Amino acid sequence: MEDYVAGVDEAGRGPLAGPVYAAAVILDPQVPIPGIDDSKRLSPARREAMEKAIHRHALSFAVARIDAAEIDRINILQATMKAMREALLALDPPPHRALIDGNRCPQPLPFPARAIIGGDGIEAAIGAASILAKVARDRAMIDLDRRYPRYGFARHKGYGTRAHLEALRSFGPSPAHRRSFAPVRIAAADRTLR
Repeated sequence: MEDYVAGVDEAGRGPLAGPVYAAAVILDPQVPIPGIDDSKRLSPARREAMEKAIHRHALSFAVARIDAAEIDRINILQATMKAMREALLALDPPPHRALIDGNRCPQPLPFPARAIIGGDGIEAAIGAASILAKVARDRAMIDLDRRYPRYGFARHKGYGTRAHLEALRSFGPSPAHRRSFAPVRIAAADRTLR
């Protein structure tokens, strides 16, 4: 009997703005996809090419997102776990087991799961998931850049760069910002005090 193993990874836990994404992928053992790696080691163009190959050759894949407002409501760890669980449960066919990048697994799941620190560079299915999550999140941040052009989301993808922090201080938070994150909270308070 076929053993369907899902790899799971997230993108966007650390940024100050935008959604967190998670992807789950079941690769076809009969159709290896050369070049899969941790998405952070691949150029944006290479990630886009790999995304197409994963969509074409994987047995199953799913991507889930949790927006900034819900991140603020339930916290970033719970939002990440929720996105991972939603991606896993959307797989068709469903996996027999899951390999999760990081040090904890989303719960509850109807199959066994194992957390692997640095798994996106070790397990191809986790690497594939990291690519899908990263490409989807980058697209979302480019879209947010069109809606809120003053913040530079297309460049820094919501991370706390100097330019992003300066924009936060100048303009205050946008609706895409995570208000529960300290730099955003501080910028909002500073604007209120002016």
